[in-house]
Amino acid sequence: MKLSLVVPLVACTFTLIIGCSKPQDTTMESPLAAKLNRFAPTEITADVSQLSAGDRQALDKLIEASRLMDEVYLRQVWSGNVALKEQLAADTSAEGKLRYKMFMLNKGPWSGLDHDSAFVEGVPYPKPAGANFYPEDMTKEEFEEWVGTLSKKDQEKARGFFYTIRRDENGKLKLVSYSDEYRRWLEPAADLLREAAALTDNKSLKNFLTKRADAFLSNDYYASDVAWMELDAPIEPTIGPYEVYMDELFNYKAAFEAFITLRNDEETNKLSKFSNELQDLENNLPIDKKYRNPKLGALAPIRVVDVVVNGGEANKGVQTAAFNLPNDEKVTKEKGSKRVMLKNVQEAKFRNILVPISSVAIALDERGLIAFEPFFTHILAHELMHGLGPHSITVDGKQTTVRQAMKELSSAFEEAKADISGLWALQYLIDKGVVDKSFERQMYVTFLASAFRSVRFGLNEAHGKGIALQFNYLIDEGAFVHDAASGTFSVNFDKIKQAVTKLTSAIMTIQAEGSYDKAKAMLDTYGVMRPEMKAALDKMTSIPTDIAPRYPLAEGVK
Repeated sequence: MKLSLVVPLVACTFTLIIGCSKPQDTTMESPLAAKLNRFAPTEITADVSQLSAGDRQALDKLIEASRLMDEVYLRQVWSGNVALKEQLAADTSAEGKLRYKMFMLNKGPWSGLDHDSAFVEGVPYPKPAGANFYPEDMTKEEFEEWVGTLSKKDQEKARGFFYTIRRDENGKLKLVSYSDEYRRWLEPAADLLREAAALTDNKSLKNFLTKRADAFLSNDYYASDVAWMELDAPIEPTIGPYEVYMDELFNYKAAFEAFITLRNDEETNKLSKFSNELQDLENNLPIDKKYRNPKLGALAPIRVVDVVVNGGEANKGVQTAAFNLPNDEKVTKEKGSKRVMLKNVQEAKFRNILVPISSVAIALDERGLIAFEPFFTHILAHELMHGLGPHSITVDGKQTTVRQAMKELSSAFEEAKADISGLWALQYLIDKGVVDKSFERQMYVTFLASAFRSVRFGLNEAHGKGIALQFNYLIDEGAFVHDAASGTFSVNFDKIKQAVTKLTSAIMTIQAEGSYDKAKAMLDTYGVMRPEMKAALDKMTSIPTDIAPRYPLAEGVK
């Protein structure tokens, strides 16, 4: 794919389109209005009344810093993104305003819910697989050949999270650290984090913010990741470069984001019991013993939080309901990982989306089993299972990671693993007596309904493709049953447990082997839209696909 032929034409093409476009119908029938209406406007807020005066002031500084993550992320999406944003903002026609709103929702000119289709003419299409992490005319072969000429240390940087790949004056590939590439925004972000650190009276928050500020300028995130793992504060900020979903070439490069949240102590205490079960779950994973980790990292905290504001990748398109970080294998091997549950976001998704979906997709006699608690708890289990199973592996005698071995398949395959093994883990804990037996049937039916919620994000998206893999596999195993007459689906409770265990074993074994070919074959076979699922989805066009959050606590911060 030679995107270099398209990019030089982009700037003038934008001007022609925006400046000369004919007035369009902007009623509810407008295609852009219909796409925007898939996101239900939802107020997301939290209780700040318990914060100390210093923490309340620190929170405002963090809200400001989150906006700088927006600026960095916009530049990571595509090299022409900021120029396009400015031109779209200048079009004050009714349709132009919709186009700009759509751009800001997606943080770019491609609609994530529509297989990354372009809604602005003249932009590169398909969407650049390497985003703006690599030169747009670079091929995988050129990258791999170049990496082979580097020292071992520079090879790690090239395949690592925190370096962009650029061309030098001679057109050769070179490394540029995030701290240099995005210094214009990371310097003021670091200043804001230091100001927040000075305002808070919580030592662990002060420590994290100070070390993360240092990381923004040094490009070394290890110490601040450890400090984030040890964070114990009313304010729970997650800010920096984390997820690799946007790098569809290799899944190497991390995108900037921010979750500025408040810890929900009551809900956190309820879920703390799961932390004590992680090693037992690892010891009993349905895979060969040699693939299990006999000693997980000592820290495995679980936090339930309420979002104040999100920024960067965290505030793009489909909203995150939970996350499991950090992704750096060095940190997770030594310290484990933290699971963060965004409760106020999950409640909004359940109320606005999952309940209406269940009335369309789920068999009438099972709809009464849909409940928020199993929805919430499976998302927790999903995040827990990201930290379990194979991570650091050996392939052909060489040390590597599952992420690197799976390349662009890594995200979709890992999301499928976390989902299905999350069900396996909850069933294990039910059988063990840690989770009440009455939870069992609710868990499976709620997961079935939630599958339709996730697959609506699009099969180009990691979560959507991963859920399609699971759904089709479980259908083929007879664990999910389709009723042709009503078009609804139900759970076969006699087969679901065995099928979940079987799929968990298959996915984790492929990861442990580092078999890209087997992962691709499984995704090609099952990660597709079959007619039965499409027919059900076609009945859901009036149901929102996700929420469009509004953050009132952030609106007053300039």
